[in-house]
Amino acid sequence: MDDYPALDLFWTMLWFFLWIMWLFLLFKVVTDIFRDHESSGWAKAGWLIFCIVLPYLGVLVYVIARGKGMTRRDVQQAQDTEAAFQDYIRKTAGTSAGAGKGGSVDELARLADLKDKGAITEEEFQRAKAKILS
Repeated sequence: MDDYPALDLFWTMLWFFLWIMWLFLLFKVVTDIFRDHESSGWAKAGWLIFCIVLPYLGVLVYVIARGKGMTRRDVQQAQDTEAAFQDYIRKTAGTSAGAGKGGSVDELARLADLKDKGAITEEEFQRAKAKILS
């Protein structure tokens, strides 16, 4: 153990960690280059070549020059993904209970709301519910 002291081990682990962080940043930059719909193909090729030929400088310059756009594209992608997920949930919930009657879940929710507000009685609710589910 005397051949490799604890401080050298610490520095090795630190440099390894920083290298892994840089790789994550490089992959993030490369994916952002391809995700950017505002840049032309030539601009994307230029940034990609810059990041491959001079990787440390290329990634640093890209983050400085286009960092706000990276954030904006990340937020937009998260919002699009969330909207698609919510749409999927609405479609799945609407079609699974009714087996072809897309609005049955909405109708049941509306009826339950009317019953909770006191607009219809429990007996009226049960009759309407049976009619919707049949």
